[in-house]
Formats: sequence, C-alpha cells, structure tokens
Amino acid sequence: MSNRIKAEFPDKLKCLFEPNRYKVLYGGRGGAKSWGVARALLIQGAAKPLRVLCGREVQKSIQDSVHKLLSDQIQALGLQSFYQIQNNIIRGKNGTEFTFHGLKHNIGNIKSVEGTDICWVEEAQTVSKSSWDTLIPTIRKEGSEIWITFNPELDDDETYKRFVLNPPVNAIIQKVNWSDNPWFPEVLRQEKDTLKERDMDSYLTVWEGHCRVTLDGAIYANELRLATEEGRITRVPYDSSKPVHTFFDLGWADNTSIWFAQAIGFEFRIIDFIEDSKKPITHYMQELQKRNYLYGTHWLPHDAQAHQLATGKSIESIMREAGFNTQITPKASIAEGINAARVLFNRCYFDAEKCAPGINQLRRYRYDVNPDTGQYSKQPLHDNASHASDAFRYLAVAIQEETKGQKRKDEEQQYYGSDGWMM
Repeated sequence: MSNRIKAEFPDKLKCLFEPNRYKVLYGGRGGAKSWGVARALLIQGAAKPLRVLCGREVQKSIQDSVHKLLSDQIQALGLQSFYQIQNNIIRGKNGTEFTFHGLKHNIGNIKSVEGTDICWVEEAQTVSKSSWDTLIPTIRKEGSEIWITFNPELDDDETYKRFVLNPPVNAIIQKVNWSDNPWFPEVLRQEKDTLKERDMDSYLTVWEGHCRVTLDGAIYANELRLATEEGRITRVPYDSSKPVHTFFDLGWADNTSIWFAQAIGFEFRIIDFIEDSKKPITHYMQELQKRNYLYGTHWLPHDAQAHQLATGKSIESIMREAGFNTQITPKASIAEGINAARVLFNRCYFDAEKCAPGINQLRRYRYDVNPDTGQYSKQPLHDNASHASDAFRYLAVAIQEETKGQKRKDEEQQYYGSDGWMM
C-alpha cells in the first residue's frame, strides 16, 4: 500500500522517517509541521500496523484534536479506501489505529493505553511538567517514539525547557519556519509581511518561532517578572504550625482550580495548587484530605451556594456537613479583583514545583482583544488560563477583606478598650 503513495515533504521533515525516541518540531506558523506529521503518520500506518496516540494538554471534545487534520490528509493522500474514519478513532485495514486524548484530565486513561508505537503531542507548548512526567514512561514499548509539535510561547514553558533548552538523548530537535516550506502560500506571505511591518516583536514569535518575554496583553506580566527576579518563585515548605487556607474557582466542563496559602508574618506563602475538571466536589474534598495539611478556611465562590439538582444541596453545604470550615468570597468586580491581586503579589512566595501549573496559567492570563478595534479590552480573555487566575483573584479579594476587617477590629478595640463589646 505505502509504495503507491506519493507525497513530498520539506527537507527538515524528512527526519520523521528516521528512527528516534523523540522527534521535536518547533517554530513559527507556516512551516507545515502538523501537516507533515499527519502525512508521515498516515503513510507509516499504511505500511505497517501502528498504534498512534494523538494527545494534547486539554481536549474537551474531538473537535479540539488532530482528528480533522488527519481526516483531511487521508483525502489528500488518496487513502480513503484504506482508512476508516469514525467519530473518535481512525482505523486502517491492517490494524493501524489513531486514538485521541487530552493529557491533563485524562492521564489515568492514557496510562491504560498499552502498546503505543507513536505518541504525537500537538500544541505541546501548553503541556505541563506533571503531564510529561506521567506520559513519557507510559510510552514504553520497545522502539516506541514520541513526536512533538509546537509553536514556542515563553522560554520558561516546560516543553521548551525540556526539549529545546535541555533536549533528552536520542532526540531530533528541528526548528521549522515558513522559510523551510517550499509550498508556503501567498496568502500567508501577505499576512506575514503585514505583521512584520506593524509589530516586529509579534512577527518574531508568530512567524520566526522566537519565545516571547511575556504574552501580549498578559495581565500579571510585571508582577510575575518581579517575583522571578526577587526569587519568590522557589521552594516554599509547609509550616505545620500555621493553618492552610484554600481558595476555589468551581467548574465542571471547565476547570476547578484551588490555591493553598499560608499567612506567615507579612508574607503569603502559596504552597500548593490543584486543578481538574468533570469531577464532583467529593473528589476535591478527598484531594484536600490526602495532603494532611492543618486547614483554616476554605474560601468558595458565590456559585457554591447554588443547589444542585442531583443532590438538592449546595457545594457549600456539602463541604460544611463533611466538617470543612467554609466561607464565601466577598463580592468584587473583575477589575477590583485584579487590582487586589496586583497589590498582593509582592507579598507572595510560590512553590515552584507544586504551584507550577497554576503559575503557568497566571502567565497566560491576558486581556481579550476587541474584534472591532483590534485593541485590548478591559475584560480578560476566557480560556483555559482563566480558572486558576480567577481562583487567585478570589484569594486576593478574600485576604484584602480579611485585612480590612482586622484593621477595623483593631481600631474599634483600641477605641472601646479591651473590655468593650467588640471581639
């Protein structure tokens, strides 16, 4: 079958047909990285039976995957009679299978995928350390390979550090840009040239594959830069003599995000972070208990007071009945919450390892662009970074209100005296 397939590839993508444990293709737009990988996998899958796992960090539906790209390339290569395209899987007549998985919230399912020959991770710039640490040893069949495609964003992203700055042994690392694609279309050339004239920094990232210093419109860019420079993203140990307070943003299809913080003197030590989706509140309660922290207050958003149809109870009442001390985060506008977070940042120390996924989301939290004006709006973009960032905003609002309340209490006690009516 494979002998009858005629397909051309840019020179830099010929490495896809050479045996290596890791094949890493990174760079700007227009280099035909994903297009080439899809073609190479389909050709190799037609030549011999392969189990191909196609993964990305977050996949809420099959539309988020490379299923459509592979389907289009099956048509382009004339392989319609060989491959059967189903809703959630693609099968070849010789037993080749393409399956599609999100890494972040389905890593347990991926662990059960045995015998994978090739794992292709697309848009890998967002893949977290924990996802890589779990995925890589899972792809353990003799001769198995991991193919990685991504457009770089930040130079401290886990994928960039792991595979470009410090590449593993037995790896091909190939930067592929528009200039390496002999079939680069004219319509993209016009876009490329227009951006180069208008915004050279964005051009270098989008088309030349350079890392950004910060993402455009990043809300906490200055605060995170200063935290890095001052060494406040480091190892932050748990102090067992102080309570740990948690701060939730709740979701189902979207993420539930939880920050863990301790107040030590004038510092706020952010010691832990968890995030997941499509899990009931009992799951997160169990995760809290597993950590064996001495807990103080669990701060919940206002939607925790809504009664669920399945149980007839609110998340707040479920947690309270289980013995958790809960409070509802005071109301504040998004702008007020962001301002509170900015004020709080210079007093925060983040555990670099346990909080890495949350810090990564804070780096990506940015303002939306007004489609009419092309300028940044006053509203944050709602995307995968929103949930951890909302939880951090709630943290800041709760601490701000607690501080104000304590200040009022101190002033009133000073006014009325120690025997006054104020506690």
